[in-house]
This record gives sequence, structure tokens and C-alpha cells, in this order.
Amino acid sequence: MGSSAAIFSFNARMSSLFTALATVVAIFVTTLIGTSAHAQIGGGFGGQRAVGGVVIDASGVLRSATLDQRQNTLKELRQAIAQPQGDLVQPAEMRMISLAKLQQAMEECAANGKPLNDEMRYLAGIQRIQFVFVYPDRNDIVLAGPAEPWTAGGDASVVGVNSGRPVMKLDDLIVALRSVEPARTQGITCSIEPTEEGRMRLQTLLKRISLRPGQNPTTFEPAMREAFGPQMIKLTGVPGTSHYARTLVAADYQMKRLAMALEDSPVAGLPSYLAISRNQRHSSQSNPRWWMACNYDALSHTEDKLAWRISGQGVKTLTETDLITADGKAQGGQKADKFATLWADTMTQKFDDLSQAQSIFGELRNCFDLSVVATLIVQEQLAQRSGCDLSHLMGNSGEIELDQLSLPKSVEPQCSFVRGASGWVVTASGGVDVNAFEVVQSQQVDPAVAGVRTRAVESDENQSWWWNG
Repeated sequence: MGSSAAIFSFNARMSSLFTALATVVAIFVTTLIGTSAHAQIGGGFGGQRAVGGVVIDASGVLRSATLDQRQNTLKELRQAIAQPQGDLVQPAEMRMISLAKLQQAMEECAANGKPLNDEMRYLAGIQRIQFVFVYPDRNDIVLAGPAEPWTAGGDASVVGVNSGRPVMKLDDLIVALRSVEPARTQGITCSIEPTEEGRMRLQTLLKRISLRPGQNPTTFEPAMREAFGPQMIKLTGVPGTSHYARTLVAADYQMKRLAMALEDSPVAGLPSYLAISRNQRHSSQSNPRWWMACNYDALSHTEDKLAWRISGQGVKTLTETDLITADGKAQGGQKADKFATLWADTMTQKFDDLSQAQSIFGELRNCFDLSVVATLIVQEQLAQRSGCDLSHLMGNSGEIELDQLSLPKSVEPQCSFVRGASGWVVTASGGVDVNAFEVVQSQQVDPAVAGVRTRAVESDENQSWWWNG
């Protein structure tokens, strides 16, 4: 995996009492609407806002937001979003988006000095991309998938009125298209990592701790937080100031909160890792780490590769074990923890329900979908084959710029204490790895996709940049 945060554990010598400590370091950001660097994208709703329970200070440190900050953010978002009109009021099983016409509409806004409207910013309410169609005779590429009218969700995400799942964002599409080449060498990854110095300080502290029978281990929380120190947020492949990057970081954190029982699971059948492994013995000096990765079926296409179908859940959770050495370094590739594997598999099975209950996971899947589509367009040279000019969306002109969010750099550790069967367990685990190239490499021929492509063209009657199939 291209990125992940290390986790580690070791046994403190105690005569009769074994206690487990779980430490999770992260941030909870479901979506942030940042300072607008260009009016064409921002639409006038920007600034540093408290969304998803955190704010980011001038030095890039994420901190918990106050109740007032959270309520003000949601209020401003609700005031900023315009209600969908016309055919956008009704959900659609298949909504088509013309990339050529979308770019043209954006260029017209830029030429007139106008911000993009919500139809463009939220991609006409589309929520998954299931098909990509190439039309050389029309010089166009069309994306297709289910869509809904949108509204402001309770966590300040823009979600479908009926399902509560987040809609896709133009900003994320642009980042996905512009990040294909950087991702080729760097990968698109996220992790929140403790420093080696912090690991060593914490190991030294825990070796000195000797709990008395019945003593509550939370007594040591302040000292452990101070020893562990700030955790570093690392991102590759996408601009760290983008909404796409913020989504990766937020999803990483929320996964950790669920795994380590810092937050109750919102879906039935997904207990925490701590609940699964409670009263079990863990290997000395090691602990599992988890990360989320792409989870798609082989891409289906016609013989001429003018029609493509993308299917699959989109996201899966994986795990492996790290060994933490005496100098604080993490060594991966150890024997997998069976309880961590069970938790990862359960989260994968419950991911669709989870993406509806907590919109950050739906936001993450949207980013995965968009990166697969962007990588497909570049790898299969669909723009060249169709004659579709994507120069503005791809960043080859200066007329379309992205919003700039505050760059997340670090987060102070948060601690939770849970009793187990052996030793101290200290974890700062997690990560996200968007390997869209691997997805695009897996392909199969399916002539049936051609019929969907034909119906998509026939339904385009109003010459808008979007229409219903």
C-alpha cells in the first residue's frame, strides 16, 4: 500500500493486572467548503468553516469545533444552496453529463465573470458514475449514473433528498482529471502518522507505568497525549488544499473512530475492533492497521471501446500488521491479526449502509469513482478518440481554478482506554490508497453495453449539458 499510518503495541510488565489502552489519532471532517480562490468554482460560500466537528487554525492544526461553529456552518450552507429546479427536482435512474457541454457552460460563466451555479457545482445531482460513453461524431464524452435532487445534510454535506447519500462535486472531478499524471508516480494516498520520536517517548512512558488493582488507566491520558505528540497528516497525488484531499483525511479518521470504539457504529452488524478482540491476547510489539482501497469489478466495454461500464461497491477495507522497533520505526508485512481481518471484512460488507449513515464514506466513494473515470479517460485516450477538448477541465488553461481549503498538516492525539487481555495496545492506524490504474487495467468485453450508449444519445433532446436517460 502506498500510504498508511503505523500502529504499535507492547506489553507493560504487571504482576496480576493486564490493561489495554487504545489511542486513535485523527480528524473528523465530512466535507469542508473552503476559501474560494476563483469565483467560477466557489460560488461565494467560503472561508474557514467548522464542518464535521473541526476547524483548522492558521498553522494547519485541526481542532474540535464548538457547538456554535458547527451550527453556523450548517446554517450558512443551507442558505447558500439553491433549490434544484425543473427536471432536477425528480430523481433519475440514469442521468447523463456531457463533458464537452459542461466545459463550454463553465467557459461561458468565466467569460461573463459569473460564478458557477449549483447545477454545475454538484454535477446535476449525480451520485455514482456507472457508464462512460465516447462519441467521436459529436466530439464528446458522456458520464452516466443515478441522480437525485440535493439538499444540505445535517453534517454539512450536500446529499440526495431521498437517499441521504452525497452527490458528486465538480471540484472533485477536476482534481481527479488533473491528478492522473501525478498519481502515476506518487499514487493518491492519505495517512495520519505518529512521529518516530513520539512513538519512542510513549514507549518509554508506558514502560514506567504500573497500574494498581482497580486503577482506571484513563489517569494516564494527559501524560500519554503529551508523550505521543502531534500526528502528521501526509497526502500524495492530489493538492492538499483540495476538497478531494480533505475527504481522504476525513474518511481515514472516521474509520479509526469506528474501529477503536471512539464512536458508536451507526449501522447494525458493525461492532468496533475493540469489541471483536476484547479479552483476546495480542502479539507483543505489534498491532493491526487498516486502510481503504478501490473495490471494483473488471471494467466492461464494447469491442470498439466506445462504451464502458463501471461496477462494484467502490471501496474495501484492508489490514495488515506492523512491528514497531525500539527506535520507533514501523515495519509492515507481519502476520495478520485475525480479529483485525474480521473487522476489515465486516466494514467492507457494511460499506454501502455506512456510506448512507455517514456521508464521509459516500464522499470517499465518489472520489474513487471520479478517479477511476479520469484514469480511464487518460489511459484509453478517450479525449483523443472522441475529439473532445478537455483542456480547461484538465488544467491546460488558467480559466478554471479550484477552491483552496486550509491545508491540514497535523492533529493533536485523542486517547481512549479499553481493558483487554494482555498489555498496552497503542494505535494510530489508518490510511487511504486510491489505485485507479489497477482498476482500469482489469477489463472485459461486454457487447450489451452498446445498447445503453445508443439510448443515451437518443435521450439528448434539449442540448443541455445534462439530461435524463
